[in-house]
Amino acid sequence: MKWRKSSYTGANGGDCVELADLDRSIAVRDSKNPDGPTLTVARHTWAALLIDVKRGRHDL
Repeated sequence: MKWRKSSYTGANGGDCVELADLDRSIAVRDSKNPDGPTLTVARHTWAALLIDVKRGRHDL
């Protein structure tokens, strides 16, 4: 699995969410704990979340 970080990640590389593209889903993990648990989300669910975040519907 190939993990990637946001281009907004700071110079220290920590405190970031990493994503990996799977066949029909997106895997999400904490960069501070790469061997820890991952969250797997269906692609359509992930896309809906991104739209909502961009529209300011979630307080992140």
